[in-house]
Parts: sequence; C-alpha cells; structure tokens
Amino acid sequence: MTPVRLARGDDRPPAPVRIVHLGLGNFFRAHQAWYTANAPDAGEWGIAAFTGRSIDLAATLTKQDGLFTLITRAADGDTAQILGSISDAHPGGDTQAWLTYLADPDVRIVTLTITEAGYLRGSDGALDAESTDIQQDLAALRLDPASGVRTAPARLVAGLAARRAAGGGPIAVVPCDNLPDNGAATAGTVGSFAALLDPVLGAWIEENVSFVTTMVDRITPATTDDDRVTAADLIGRLDDAPVVTEPFSEWVLSGQFPAGRPAWDIAGARFVDDIVPFEERKLWLLNGGHSLLAYAGSARGHRTIAEAVADPVCREWMIQWWTEASGHLTLPPQEVSEYRDALLTRFANPRIRHLLAQIAADGSQKLPVRILPTVRKERAEGRLPVGALRALAAWINHLRGAGAPVKDTAADTVVPLASGAITDAVPRVLRHLDPHLAADKPLVDKVIDLCGRLADTSSAAARGAAIAPTPSTEKEDHH
Repeated sequence: MTPVRLARGDDRPPAPVRIVHLGLGNFFRAHQAWYTANAPDAGEWGIAAFTGRSIDLAATLTKQDGLFTLITRAADGDTAQILGSISDAHPGGDTQAWLTYLADPDVRIVTLTITEAGYLRGSDGALDAESTDIQQDLAALRLDPASGVRTAPARLVAGLAARRAAGGGPIAVVPCDNLPDNGAATAGTVGSFAALLDPVLGAWIEENVSFVTTMVDRITPATTDDDRVTAADLIGRLDDAPVVTEPFSEWVLSGQFPAGRPAWDIAGARFVDDIVPFEERKLWLLNGGHSLLAYAGSARGHRTIAEAVADPVCREWMIQWWTEASGHLTLPPQEVSEYRDALLTRFANPRIRHLLAQIAADGSQKLPVRILPTVRKERAEGRLPVGALRALAAWINHLRGAGAPVKDTAADTVVPLASGAITDAVPRVLRHLDPHLAADKPLVDKVIDLCGRLADTSSAAARGAAIAPTPSTEKEDHH
C-alpha cells in the first residue's frame, strides 16, 4: 500500500510566524529549523522561509504544509524526525509576502543562509556597490519600494524599509553563513545599501536593527532519490523534501535580540560574549579541511569527503594543515584536540555522502576566510606553511581543470588568471586573493612547486576523469 503524503493534522497547526528566513535549503532545515523545532517554545515561533530564487522547494514544502523529514545518518544507522517549524514556504520572487512579513511587528527575527557569495562584498569586505546586480537593485527600489530585487542586501533593505514605514519596531538579523564576524559583515552590506538608497532609512536601521554574529556547524549533503525512499520507510509517509544530516550539530551566537527569540539554548545552542575563538576553530579546521579535500581529493579521483579522508595521502595533508591552523587558535589546546578528533570521525562517516564537487564551489569567496588567515600569521612568524599553501595550490590546479568542475561566482575572472604557464598563473591568482601574497617570492615559489607536486600525485585516470557536478543546487554545510 502506497504511503500517504506528509501533511499536518488538525492536532498540529503551524506556529505563528515570528521568524523570516532567506535561503530555504537543506542546511537551514537541518540546522536553524531543527533548533527551532526542538526549542520548548517552538509553538510560538513559526518560520516563514523564502528560497533564493527557485520555486520548486517552496512549492514542495507548501504541498506538505511545511513539514519535512530530517534523517540523522550515523555510521551505524538512520533515525528520523518530522519537523514542523516551517509555517510557510515561499519562492524568492514572492516580494509582496516578503515585505508583508518584514513589516509585521510579530516578526522578531530574520535569519539568513545565502552562502558567502550572497553578501555581495568586494575584496575589501565592504558592499560591492559598483556591481551590476547592486546597481540594478538600487535603481529598481528607487522607482518602486515594492519592486522585486535579486540580491540579498537589497531584499533585506527593502524589507526593513517596509518595517520602518509600518512602525514594526526593532528586529534581529541573524546571518548563518561561513563568514568571519558575519553579524558585522551583514550590518556593513545592509547599512551601505540602505545609505545609498535612503540615508534616513540607514539611520533607522542603525537604531532599530540588531545584527547577531553566529557560528554554525552541521554537515548536510544534497538529498538523493534513495533518501526519499529512506524517509518513506522510516516515517511511513511520502516526503518529497527530506533532509539528511550528521548527528553532530553546533550553533554559537553572540548579540542582542531586541524583540525576543526562541529558547534555542535549551535545544543546544550556545550564547557567548566572544564568538571569534569558536568561529576560527570551525572556519579553519572544518571548512578549511573541506576546501583542501575538495580540491586535492577530487584531483586524486575521489568524489566524497569520506573517500578523500580515507586516502592516507589526503589525510596526511589535512592533518598538516590542521596543525598549522591550530597553532593560532585561542581555545584551550585540549578542546581543539577533541574537536579535531571529532572531525576525523565525522569526515570518515561513509554514510554521509558529502560531494567534493559540491564543497568546491566558490573557492574565491571561501579561501580568503578559511586559509589565508593562517598563511598571514605563519608568514608573520617567518614560516612557509606548506599545509596551507597546498590548499591554495590545489585550488589553482582546480581552476586549471584538475578534479571537480569549476563553479565559482568569480569564475570569469579567476579561471583566465589561472591559465597559461604555471609560473605566471600562480602569482596572478595570488594577486587576486591578496596582492601581498604575490609580492612574497618565497611563498609564490613554494605554491608553484606544490602545484607541480600535486599534479604528479594525481593518477592519470583521476586527471582524465570527469568529476560530475552535483545535480542539486544545495550548497555546502554553511556549512
């Protein structure tokens, strides 16, 4: 007998919407939606979630009354939980719904999972105000404040303008992407866009909007057809939008919630005064390790994190990188050691199929925050950090065609820079990341050497194989 579709019963009404989320996808549902669903006051904190631009997932979740199955995949088996924290799901183009929610004083929080590239920052970390997308959104909002816009900064500013006009009161914006000091980064891009649009609005945002800094951690791969079958087996219902995740989850937050928040701390979130030590630990060890494995591992013919970390060569490279980065972490050494041990267990879980091609996307945005801080610190102390430089070399080889296909918001710029003779390509790419790197001759020479060594360690079969891109648009674990 065919199972019936997942849907709410009369005994499970959706919670009133008090959180609006931008970036409806797998990671958000495995993380923020999970914490909200497991908070003791979940019945008071419903989420209205918006996709980036697509309509499919919003339509699927609407058909299921916002419900979905979270499959927690441990090495020894699966467990399932039906989550109901999403009260409404909308496509990104539903501008009227977005503005209506943001204007509502009952909405207290906006959360974001839009990837590093979604903040539209330039190389200096500020809003890339000259980008075509930003200029088009500015022009559109000047003509019509209710106009549909494409970029996340513009969507936030349009929503906050609607809130100001409606007297909606204070609100917290909570970015959940892998950016250092992501609260300040979001405040900067939103504030800059608002000032360009309307200086009075910019002043209102400064007084009424809190930007919370977060560190998020939960590996969440793309969903497969087999996962949909597993969900049906586990819950006895048809679910077209299940999410698979690992048992581990971490959420650290720092900042103010002027209109209140769910009891996320009871569900396991951690609220701290200084988030930087936790942020650096995660960005450098987990995300930096992921980037290294994505480029170097895929060039050796591997397709998943579990395959790459099972390769003794890749594992040795990752541990070398971790050792360099760990020397600059400020958390107690024992805590760092325990985190590294946990990462090895998490990465090695063969039942979490975390695709290297998925993780490899947008290296131009990721490496500056995952790898370069350690490079700079090591060079300041007179050392050449081979583990860190290997990650840069592997990315440059990736841009030159090794391993996973290139999928990068800056591909039109960085791929041409990486072409031609390797002795010319390396300084060009490094200059794009940071001009100081290209001026450091010992560093440049070492990266050139590592590019050649990495190419030599890749088998002929791996070099010639086409690593298929993931069919999903789902990004890495905000991963």
